[in-house]
Amino acid sequence: MSARVRLGAVGAGWWATSNHFPIFAARDDVDLVGVCGIGPELETVREQFGFGMATTDYDELLDQELDAMVVSTPHDLHHPQAVAAIERGLHVLVEKPVTLRAAQGWDLAARVREHGVHFLAPYGWNYKPFIVEAKRLVEAGHLGEIQHVTCNMASPTRGLFAGDTNHIRALWDSETSGPEPSTWQSPARGGGYAHGQVTHSSALLFWLSDLRAASVMAKVSNGGAAVDLFNAAVITFDGGALGSLSGAATVPDGDPYQVDIRIFGTEGVLMLDTERERAWVHRYDGTRFDIEVEPGAGAYECIVPPNRFIDLVTGASTENNSDVEVAARSVELIDAMLRSAAAGGTDVNVHDEEQAA
Repeated sequence: MSARVRLGAVGAGWWATSNHFPIFAARDDVDLVGVCGIGPELETVREQFGFGMATTDYDELLDQELDAMVVSTPHDLHHPQAVAAIERGLHVLVEKPVTLRAAQGWDLAARVREHGVHFLAPYGWNYKPFIVEAKRLVEAGHLGEIQHVTCNMASPTRGLFAGDTNHIRALWDSETSGPEPSTWQSPARGGGYAHGQVTHSSALLFWLSDLRAASVMAKVSNGGAAVDLFNAAVITFDGGALGSLSGAATVPDGDPYQVDIRIFGTEGVLMLDTERERAWVHRYDGTRFDIEVEPGAGAYECIVPPNRFIDLVTGASTENNSDVEVAARSVELIDAMLRSAAAGGTDVNVHDEEQAA
């Protein structure tokens, strides 16, 4: 690899231009080789962030001298575009949800292992210091064997999924164009709260616990939108642990995002609450680990993941809190949830779709 990471990007929409590209452009060890996208603003994006080229042809971008690729296109395009990059031996940052189907998620995992590349899904909460400390306590064995979990998320995203993408742009104080409606409000493209937000809470749960879902019974409600705004699921995990998961898109503007995860084990309990900014592990033997949470630390941000991706590529870090395995376990859970809901809430084997493929 060159002294600077030669980075390409496919997808130049709202999130890429408001979050990822400014971070990469500010680093002195990144060379923004080229950007691939659509629309008349592509040349403006190239000039704004200093990309060496702009193209509407992904193959043309892949033909450049690259070390890594950022994939931040609509959800249904992630899998083929990530595959093309991985097969070229490129390290990849793939936006969440990394795929829409379980088989695609595990296909990416297999290709990442085969080619020995870094893969990071930018789940911001996984990199918060107080959550990293919670993970350390879990890995130290203070929970024992996990027997039950609850995983709840709610956020002010009704506009994003129900018809006003400028609403989320205003919440993030973005000067760029708002999210593309067809990405967030079309079932075929992976719109809806499960793919758009439960991806965060489930990936956090799977990183903290190393659990993997085995079967799911789920219901969703659209609340008048074209896609799901509300989710509820009962989960059985490999090994027999039980869990419940819920999601809601209707937190009032100005209220913080809510992520509340509880993990109950044979030795103790983990409580993690981003809204109230508190976290602890309490053991049944009376030992208590109350984790310090800095004021404001519970709020969502995605600053560390893009930086960590570059650090993984350069070798400056070896810590990946949202690798392809975590991402694939999140995808297969959401896939099974939506399949169960479509079948009226029946119990769905999570691994069926993977095996069928």
